[in-house]
Amino acid sequence: MTSVGLISLGCKVNTYETEYLTNILKDRGYTIKDFDDKCDIYIINTCTVTNTSDTKSGKTIRRAKKNNPQAIIVAMGCFIESHKENNNFEGIDIVVGTKDKAKVPELIEEYQKKKEQIINLYKEVPSDFEDMYIEEFPGRTRAFVKIQDGCENFCSYCIIPFVRGKCCSKDKDKVLEEIKSLVNNGYKEVVLTGIHTGNYGVDLDITFADLLKEIVKIEGLKRLRISSIECTEINDEILDIINNNKVIVDHLHIPIQSGTDEILKLMNRKYDIEYFENKIKEIRNIRKNISITTDLIVGFPHETNDLFEQTLKRCESINFSKIHVFPYSERKGTKAVEMDEKVDQETKKIRARKVLELSKKLEIDYFNKFIGCEEEVLIETSKDGYSYGHTGNYLNVKINEELEHNTFVKVKIVKVDYPNVIGEIIK
Repeated sequence: MTSVGLISLGCKVNTYETEYLTNILKDRGYTIKDFDDKCDIYIINTCTVTNTSDTKSGKTIRRAKKNNPQAIIVAMGCFIESHKENNNFEGIDIVVGTKDKAKVPELIEEYQKKKEQIINLYKEVPSDFEDMYIEEFPGRTRAFVKIQDGCENFCSYCIIPFVRGKCCSKDKDKVLEEIKSLVNNGYKEVVLTGIHTGNYGVDLDITFADLLKEIVKIEGLKRLRISSIECTEINDEILDIINNNKVIVDHLHIPIQSGTDEILKLMNRKYDIEYFENKIKEIRNIRKNISITTDLIVGFPHETNDLFEQTLKRCESINFSKIHVFPYSERKGTKAVEMDEKVDQETKKIRARKVLELSKKLEIDYFNKFIGCEEEVLIETSKDGYSYGHTGNYLNVKINEELEHNTFVKVKIVKVDYPNVIGEIIK
């Protein structure tokens, strides 16, 4: 049997696409193996969000060739799309950009017949949504559903609008059908994901709120999670849905990127810091204990020590429950590359470390709020006499007992054991 090793780099959208291909290839009789095993075919779903991502994508392609020099190498995705003008794809047998990933199985068969390099790229990224459908995620308790692709925000640091193209959305009925199928297959938690998830429906003349209203009615769905959403997209209609539907979990990931208006403007973000703070207050007015996590870029051009300290204080006062920090990485093809007053690498590292220290403090503070509380945990893994899972608001819970995978248990949170909280089962 022909063996395939697949790997996904970068975002949850890539994870979904790679899982789709895994399922399709398995159905066609291919043997799925670990990427670092010797395989007949390797598929790399690449990322290009930073220069570091580019380096990792290139290394992973070379790693596949090293694992088996005779293997068919398939490289697809954002890294490929961002380098298509170079037209230098030596060592890659099948080249696919950010569109036509679903056609990879057919392209593999074509290559096996002709033994000639296939380059499947477009001059401009097509603006139609590429349908994929997943019924199961083996080994996972959380199922992803890709509802949207593309972005038109054009933040000054980001290459993704250029490689993913215009916003496009999955047909609403197809989204609902996919979620119903996952629920029928035993999945209790579904994560909606996209490149610009909250902009769902802009090309279909419907809104993200319209979609949410239908999803929350699906019988048997216990938890609905939104992978990421911009503060500008959380309008009154979305707030009303969150307020009235407990199936939407007590967690939102809302990128802030900077805590000062000066840097937000340079980043071409679509809000100022006052707007952001007011939106968080609105959310907490309807969900008092909600977990709000964020993304933050440090060391962006023109970010002085004073501006960084303002950002740090702002993040503390907003009281996020976790901060994902990214030292600014130059990305060729973006406006930020042309900016002066660059921040040196050592300063970026120091600032990132300070943010991580703050994030840990905020996370522990958030955990401590739930000591003595009863919470429902979805069991994800069990080993060495312990079980691990998440609450809806993303507490990592450790339980002193091996429990069945993909089941809900009620626990009392008794103490913090960072990065977990300890939960005792309520009999």
